[in-house]
Amino acid sequence: MRVLVIEDDAETARSLCRELGNSGYTVVHIADGLAGLHAARDEQWDLLIVDRMLTDDLDGLSLVVSLRESGLNTPVLILSALASLDERVHGLRQGGDDYLTKPFAFPELLARVDALMRRAVLSDDAGELCIADLTLNLRTRRAERNGHFILLQPREFSLLEYLVRHRDQVVTRAMLLGDVWGFHFDPQTNVIDVQISRLRHKIDKDFSPHLLHTVRGIGYRLGVLGD
Repeated sequence: MRVLVIEDDAETARSLCRELGNSGYTVVHIADGLAGLHAARDEQWDLLIVDRMLTDDLDGLSLVVSLRESGLNTPVLILSALASLDERVHGLRQGGDDYLTKPFAFPELLARVDALMRRAVLSDDAGELCIADLTLNLRTRRAERNGHFILLQPREFSLLEYLVRHRDQVVTRAMLLGDVWGFHFDPQTNVIDVQISRLRHKIDKDFSPHLLHTVRGIGYRLGVLGD
């Protein structure tokens, strides 16, 4: 498993490389944001660990946003000394898959790395996922319904993938927060409601039957009613 560490603090980077290496990961460290961006785009990585407060012209969040806009879905763990709830939520909304505040304990970092790796493996264990006339190609991150391409943002695709994997099951808000957004706390925002609304508009508005249903007071269910 290849991990790219983009961190400008030399001591933190050395510790990360040592601990991850001792745990069996192949680690490459880059201290510069722009160089890290190019490496993330040009090479194959299983995980990116990105410091939010890089000191060059490209900060960590801008780097992550650029990667997501280019369609790269490699899991990203953001490291930051900014620990407020708003900062954590902002980091995740900008495209991070998890957010760990400094200083951190290495057992926790390794546990989060392992969780992100497991999630990525689950996304790659099949070429396609299907329900009714909806098809997800997990390699190209492309969604189609009845042969029509559906343009999804990276987080929308991850949400839809999760719902398809849990087809005909009721998934709760807590499940989505933890498994799709990586929140280890309740941010008390309407982020899930907003994303579900956007996703429903894209996959159901012009198609029949409708697939994405709200289970009042509990959560959501993806499936064909009556099945």
